[in-house]
Amino acid sequence: QVRLVESGGGLVQPGGSLRLSCAASGNILAIYDMGWYRQTPEKQRELVARISSDGVMTYTDSVKGRFTISRDNAKKTMYLQMNTLKPEDTAVYYCYGDLFWIGGQADYWGPGTQVTVSS
Repeated sequence: QVRLVESGGGLVQPGGSLRLSCAASGNILAIYDMGWYRQTPEKQRELVARISSDGVMTYTDSVKGRFTISRDNAKKTMYLQMNTLKPEDTAVYYCYGDLFWIGGQADYWGPGTQVTVSS
């Protein structure tokens, strides 16, 4: 079995910071693209940031300069450092990974972690 699990969400005041983690586990042979999406009840799931296996990063415009995506391939873990958080960043954040394991290759998703930005 292959799993992705997010952690690090919570409640933070506007202007504050949070660091999300996404850990992959199972008989994984390789991890290709990884990324973070977020979703609210009012909006469709949107891409926040993506990082390729060789470290190329892309961000949606609304988080550029505030969020930083990174990964530790040895630990099979991806991170999202979120600074200067705004109320509009409130959402459930999901990680995904394009994983190659002994059973094949597919996109996998974590169950999500809630981020709430409020005073």
